[in-house]
Amino acid sequence: MRVLNFGSMNIDYVYQLPHIVQPGETITATSLSVNDGGKGLNQSIAMSRAGLEVYHAGMVGNDGNGLLETCRKNGVHTEYVQTMEVRTGNAIIQVNDAGQNCIVLFPGANRANTKEHVDEVLSHFEKGDVVVLQNEINLIDYIVDRAYEKGMVIAMNPSPFDQAVLDCDLTKITCFFVNEIEGEMLTGEKDPQKIMDGVLVKYPESRLILTLGSDGAWYADKNGRCYQEICKVKAVDTTAAGDTFSGYFLASILGGKTPAQALKTATVASGIAVSRKGAVPSIPTAEEVLRKCGEQ
Repeated sequence: MRVLNFGSMNIDYVYQLPHIVQPGETITATSLSVNDGGKGLNQSIAMSRAGLEVYHAGMVGNDGNGLLETCRKNGVHTEYVQTMEVRTGNAIIQVNDAGQNCIVLFPGANRANTKEHVDEVLSHFEKGDVVVLQNEINLIDYIVDRAYEKGMVIAMNPSPFDQAVLDCDLTKITCFFVNEIEGEMLTGEKDPQKIMDGVLVKYPESRLILTLGSDGAWYADKNGRCYQEICKVKAVDTTAAGDTFSGYFLASILGGKTPAQALKTATVASGIAVSRKGAVPSIPTAEEVLRKCGEQ
């Protein structure tokens, strides 16, 4: 079993602000940092730090060599990433004094994937392998269809949620990672229990991981559901917290943990991440998470 993350790679421009900018307002940032990021890259590094061997696929521009080096330093394979004559994707991230963020994405090279590239990458994987997807790249519907034909396990974080998600045959998804907003867009429901009910009615063979911020997280499938409270920490920056959660949950499940155990591990990992600044720099190592979980 091998893990392929067909995902985004971004250069993040992170502005620290007293509060998130309002329409028509001009505000002076207290600091600016430039970091490696993108939901795909963050999740690849989280899974790698959690102990999985991960292959990343996607596109960067000529200005994206630093992202590839970051992947390699963190044990992520990059032979399926192509360099294009397009600017690398980037994100403008506002972080307020309470640690909450607001993000504007420019997809750049992340939306330059071709069907030929997808086919070539997937030719190296087989039935039972895992493909991880987010919606910061193009052709996710095509990737879902081709991966499903090969019998791969498909895990999707449908963020940002837009028409491209709805264009996918979501009955082919093995595992959904959603927050309450994405859950509502999938089901039309706001109550967590109704979101879980709605997803399992529409996609009865799927597994759902529903994150609710300070209200914890749920796991649900046709056999039952379980809940995990958050780890109470002082939030510094929530960037990459959800990606850290997803990466550690997948690594835990693929490593043989139960859904309840995986929820706990992922919650601890994301709690550590929100207590630190940045995306990639905030993602903890497996040793840190195990110590926090009391398993070392």
